[in-house]
Amino acid sequence: MTKLETIGQLDPAAVCRSSDPMAVRELLTKIGDKWTIFVVLSLDLIGGRARFSELERAIPGISQRMLSVTLKNLERDGLVTREVFPEVPPRVEYEITDLGKSLLGPTQGLVDWAKTHWERVRESQARHDARRAD
Repeated sequence: MTKLETIGQLDPAAVCRSSDPMAVRELLTKIGDKWTIFVVLSLDLIGGRARFSELERAIPGISQRMLSVTLKNLERDGLVTREVFPEVPPRVEYEITDLGKSLLGPTQGLVDWAKTHWERVRESQARHDARRAD
C-alpha cells in the first residue's frame, strides 16, 4: 500500500498551503510561463523600463505576437505598466511595477536552479529515454 493510499486524496488547500488553491494554481500557471519569466527578468536587466522593440531584441526566440500577449497579460495582472507617448509614430514603453519587482527574487531563484541542475535533468531524461527504447 502506498502512502497516498494510506492517507487518501490530498486536500488542494493543504498542498498549496492556501485557502484558495485554485487562485494559487492559476497565478502560478501565468507567472511560470517561460515568456513571462524572460520578460520580467529582461525588463529588470534593461533598467526596469523598455520599449517593445528593445524587449523583442533582448529576448531570443520570442515572436512579436507572443511578446504582445505576454505584455498584455502582465499589464492586466499589475506586474507591468504600459505608457503611450503622444508622438508620431506613437512610442510605447513598458515598466515593471513594484508588484512585478517582488517577483524578481523568486523568478531568478528558479532560473538559478535551472542553471545549476539542467545537466542532471538531461542525464536523467537520457537514462529514462534509453530504458523506454529497450
